[in-house]
Amino acid sequence: MKRFYSQTTQTSYLQGLHAVLPDDAVEIPDALYLAVIGNPPSGKIRVHDEHGLPHLVDAPMVVPDLMGQEREWRDAELSAVVWLRERHRDQLEIEAPTTLKEEQFKELLVYMQALREWPQSPDFPVPSFRPRPPAWMVDLVE
Repeated sequence: MKRFYSQTTQTSYLQGLHAVLPDDAVEIPDALYLAVIGNPPSGKIRVHDEHGLPHLVDAPMVVPDLMGQEREWRDAELSAVVWLRERHRDQLEIEAPTTLKEEQFKELLVYMQALREWPQSPDFPVPSFRPRPPAWMVDLVE
């Protein structure tokens, strides 16, 4: 069975299985298909030569976005504790006994503010300098 590859669609086609081949489809040998499309080694990406035939090159190095990762962590931390603030405010509003003591509520608010300010810290984005939750909160949000 002959194999074809279209650079335009970046899709491989099999003669007989696909009724219509794109105009730019070029036949590729089985060995090339297996090496480049069917079973490429890790760390490689597929590119195309001037004839539209695929071949492999080393994948570019991915530079981690440390600032973006820390902002994602911060956003997740805020999301994980906002329910505590909301529950406390709701309990106050309906004049019900509060689950948190007043001091704990203040510590929660200070922690949330520290999370909001984390990206402006001179130590940002070093994870070891992240804001730390109050000790009483650790078991609640894990």
